[in-house]
Amino acid sequence: MNRIAHFTQWLRVPLCEVTRREIGFYVDHLLRKHLTPNTITCHLQTLHLFFDYVIDEEGMSMENPVRKFSIRLPKPLPRSLKDKEAESFLAVITDARDRAMFMLMLRSGLRVEEAATLTVDAVDLRRRRVFVASGKGAKDRVVYLSDDAKAALDAYLVIRQSKAKRLFLVRKGPHTGTPISVRGIQKRMEHYAHKSGLTVSCHKLRHTFATQLLNADADLATIQDLLGHEHITTTQRYCRVANLKVERDYHKAMEVVLQKTQGAEDHLRAWSTVRRKGGTLIPLKPGEDTERSNGWVQERIKRN
Repeated sequence: MNRIAHFTQWLRVPLCEVTRREIGFYVDHLLRKHLTPNTITCHLQTLHLFFDYVIDEEGMSMENPVRKFSIRLPKPLPRSLKDKEAESFLAVITDARDRAMFMLMLRSGLRVEEAATLTVDAVDLRRRRVFVASGKGAKDRVVYLSDDAKAALDAYLVIRQSKAKRLFLVRKGPHTGTPISVRGIQKRMEHYAHKSGLTVSCHKLRHTFATQLLNADADLATIQDLLGHEHITTTQRYCRVANLKVERDYHKAMEVVLQKTQGAEDHLRAWSTVRRKGGTLIPLKPGEDTERSNGWVQERIKRN
């Protein structure tokens, strides 16, 4: 209703006379207000539904002016932490619960929602794996624990005094003992980001997990399974930021290219440094091929 109110207050023509031209002007108006493309898209989606309503339910005779109207959204690359930045971030986390939460995001690629809803029964420390139930898209998957992630979970479970099903619980205040919320985890992240002086988010830890695996030559399909991506094209976005692997692949391929190229050049050079005498190929002396070439040029000049 707020978006519709903004639009109708801006509008200078009757509602039934709105065309794609007015919608375009309204998008320009929103851009001048420095709204992000995602926010403008939300406005357009609301107006699309609104015009569908007045046409279908109120019987207004017009075509939906927002139909097939969209703006190009930017697709920023996922950003990841450098290895030293990840170490610096973890170094400021001394709380056992928080360290276990963020280690799971960094080493197992958990989303913040998945960490918030994780249960104690889902963690199998002996087999060093975690069952993620109903992840994004209502899909289940299994992720695994690194040595440091397992150690962080061990340390947290030792001091965790509760029979609650959820793994991560609120420790202070009136909600002590209840499951920590997504916003609660994000606030802890903001605290440690400020403390470490780094730009970090929960999802950035997940990006870092994928990028580190790719740089360690993990198979793209393996990373897709661990992240729970439905389409491998989503996982391929990490290839565009995993510069270390791209750099290694480039130099490895270039070695092969240069070997083939240099081999062909050596072959041509061998033919350019011989002369034929009586049907036999005789190597020219150093510089002799250049002398013969210069002599041929001088002879052509005299003739002309």
